[in-house]
Amino acid sequence: MTDEKTEPTEDETPDPKSETKKPETKKKGLGGTAMRFATALPLIPIIVWLMFWEESLGFQIFGAIWTGICAHELMTMAMPKATLSKWWGVVATLGVSIVIFRTPDYLMAALLAALFGTLVVAIKDAEPIDAAAGRIGWMLGSVLYLGVPLGALALLQQVEHGGAWVLLSMFVAFLSDTGAYFAGRFFGKHKLSPKLSPKKTIEGSIGGLLAATAGAVVLQQTLLTHVPLLHIAILAPIAAAFGQAGDLLESLLKRSCGVKDSGKIMPGHGGLLDRSDALLFTSTAVFAYVTWLAPILG
Repeated sequence: MTDEKTEPTEDETPDPKSETKKPETKKKGLGGTAMRFATALPLIPIIVWLMFWEESLGFQIFGAIWTGICAHELMTMAMPKATLSKWWGVVATLGVSIVIFRTPDYLMAALLAALFGTLVVAIKDAEPIDAAAGRIGWMLGSVLYLGVPLGALALLQQVEHGGAWVLLSMFVAFLSDTGAYFAGRFFGKHKLSPKLSPKKTIEGSIGGLLAATAGAVVLQQTLLTHVPLLHIAILAPIAAAFGQAGDLLESLLKRSCGVKDSGKIMPGHGGLLDRSDALLFTSTAVFAYVTWLAPILG
């Protein structure tokens, strides 16, 4: 039996140009992790300057802008079509935050104003009625979720060694996230919360706690030498655990709203709220220690 050669049909005839054509290559860009560092790097000296060398007003203005952007992202994510409710949520959140770090004695008045304002806006912006409960919840919830923690962070900067305490809050949040990423990548086997964040692992979470604690100890040895090492060694993992829970909470909020990122303001990071989800809770834990626990413990 001999092999018969068949002539190629018209559709099968090779195109000489296609043989010499080189395959297209995609342009290589920065990876996700590299993009995050490249985007955040220019902000670091500005934030450090505001924390340590500028008057507290500069950091407060920075904090107000930060809070306003986060509140806008949250409201847009939660109710993109409810214009009046969305903007009232931003105003109420920002107002309460400013009152906390400017005139904290008037906090109750600010909270009552947010409550009564939400009452008026909810009735005015009642349609669609079947989604009204959600809008009311977001308007009131944003005040507590964003306004109070970010206001407390700006207030923390005003205490003795305030810049170092703010830096500790940021260190714990950032190192916990970074440590969890690398520990989970190399050692992660057991899922932490598959429904909320499928990529997070228990091993990664432990790595994040260890990284946050190590970074906090370094700060204690340099900028917070007046604080007992044992206090920092206990505070750091607790604050980091709250930060990781805050990360999962924002993942839950985003999933419930059907979005991947809270915004697109920071390339590689998503929205500003995506970068603040852990800080909201690490700063609150540090604030609680500095304000209430430290005086008791001496």
